[in-house]
Amino acid sequence: MSSSATSDPDSAPQLALPLPTSSTSSESTGDAATARFDQLGPLVVNSDGTLSRISNWQNMSKAEQDRTFRVLAKRNQLRLENESRKLDVGGT
Repeated sequence: MSSSATSDPDSAPQLALPLPTSSTSSESTGDAATARFDQLGPLVVNSDGTLSRISNWQNMSKAEQDRTFRVLAKRNQLRLENESRKLDVGGT
């Protein structure tokens, strides 16, 4: 019996993930760590607890993005606290 390198699954080349680009950054605000991905935009916690993103994030200027991020961080924190209270009331 002969063995060849192509039939051995252990010898297959492993694929690697691409290196992170400089356009992706992380940011921490307040008590809750918030991941900020510049290309995708921040996550928005909707009033019903679902998550979404801002569709025109890439079209905003840097100043608009910074202002929007600050507002969203505060609003998201309030909405998450509200959702947590709903769970506490419903669970007891």
